[in-house]
Amino acid sequence: MNGNKRYNEGDSMQKTKTQKQSRISGAKAGRSIQHARADYYDYSLVAVIVLLICFGLVMLYSTSSYMAEVKYGNDMFYFKKQAAISVACVVMALIISRIDYHILHYFTTILYVAAFGLMLLVKTPLGTAANGAQRWLQIGPIQFQPSEIAKVAVIVCLPYMIIKMGRRIKTLKACMVLLGVGGLLAFGAYQFTDNLSTAIIIFAITVGLIFVAHPDTKIFFILGGAGLAGIAAVVMFLNATVSVDGDISFRLRRIMVWLHPEDFADTWGYQTIQALYAIGSGGFFGRGLGNSIQKLGSVPEAQNDMIFSIICEELGIFGGIIVLLLYAYLLYRLFFIAQNAPDMFGSLMVSGIFIHIALQVILNIAVVVNLMPNTGVTLPFISYGGTSIVFLMAEMGLALSVARQIKFKDS
Repeated sequence: MNGNKRYNEGDSMQKTKTQKQSRISGAKAGRSIQHARADYYDYSLVAVIVLLICFGLVMLYSTSSYMAEVKYGNDMFYFKKQAAISVACVVMALIISRIDYHILHYFTTILYVAAFGLMLLVKTPLGTAANGAQRWLQIGPIQFQPSEIAKVAVIVCLPYMIIKMGRRIKTLKACMVLLGVGGLLAFGAYQFTDNLSTAIIIFAITVGLIFVAHPDTKIFFILGGAGLAGIAAVVMFLNATVSVDGDISFRLRRIMVWLHPEDFADTWGYQTIQALYAIGSGGFFGRGLGNSIQKLGSVPEAQNDMIFSIICEELGIFGGIIVLLLYAYLLYRLFFIAQNAPDMFGSLMVSGIFIHIALQVILNIAVVVNLMPNTGVTLPFISYGGTSIVFLMAEMGLALSVARQIKFKDS
């Protein structure tokens, strides 16, 4: 009996020891799994960004080689500059992705003031003009558009303000404060850099972030519908009363040319008509890469905001659809990150990036196919432009930084 008792006690102690070891092993495994989840990295987002940049470089060379040879005696003039900046920007984005985005809490005020101040400097001797518009700053060998910084500023600063407001975001006062903060940067972009399209984008990002954060979305749909009705009424009024040959501003002239481009095919509507010719002549599968005719001087500055027309001419509607699908997948990855972000600040910041990219794609392609007046908005990652790619890739770095902190739970 005593022997059996000692045997049972020893067996019980052995079982207890085994259970403890199992719990310890399980806890270690759990920590290991949790650590592995913390190392999540959105390689799909990186892949689609790199694919868009590479595709953009190929199309940039195809689009700009002839005019680069004519102007600079070097058919790779635009390509080399954009390729060097793009490679540097990819590295920059990967570095930013390794930094905890919460550090931005300490720099929101500095970023906001810097963005507004740099736009103000455009009106000083530091400001430089190009293509008839004074929108750039020249500081030593560096030339850039400060209005691009304002886009990043509103994407970072407004989410910080929203999380500080908490439940007060539901009040009209809070919404007006946010509109004022974003609206001030939009006003600066319009007043100091004479860039209405960027001002519209900044203000639209502001409204979009308030829409995402506000619990009651019904009022936004009502206001949005009323706004669209108002715009339609203004356009019809201008179409009936304004003459493009009169003494009117160039923005009103752009609206009139948009409504009747065929009437101004040799003057103000020339670029739009030539872009439509390029799209139409490409058919469904295009003329073939490098075989565009319209890029030979017919479409002015084709490597900039009209590059989508050359894509459609060389690769056809099919190529245009592929580009749209790439953008759709990019936006899907941003949506996924925003939905699974570890906190509201990260979610709102990525939502702002989503709104920015979506707006630029929609506005650029709408202009090319003449669904809206010319705005000068570039096609993200594809159009030529150093300032644009730098700040777009900075935003992608921030999105990847948020993605790195996503933690998934066991199902």
